[in-house]
Amino acid sequence: MSQRRRHGADFKAKVSLEAVRGLKTVNEIAARYEVHPTQVVQWKKQVIEEIPNIFSSSREKRAKADEEWKAQLYQEIGQLQVELNWLKKKTGDER
Repeated sequence: MSQRRRHGADFKAKVSLEAVRGLKTVNEIAARYEVHPTQVVQWKKQVIEEIPNIFSSSREKRAKADEEWKAQLYQEIGQLQVELNWLKKKTGDER
């Protein structure tokens, strides 16, 4: 029984870019890097699907939205801490 091999991002990038270039067939690339041809096709497809995202500004929008969300969460945490301290003071539970 064969063991599954885990390939790093660098290896996947190298193989998929070679497939995208199209200078060799998928079978030649698979034989050279000792991976299954189906895997090469999947990696190539993944690269082609992600190319538009590299140049889009959606990443920036997503990062900004994440920062706003984090700020809102921190504000809510602060409010909850104030309320908890107030309740502890009212009940006489000063831990």
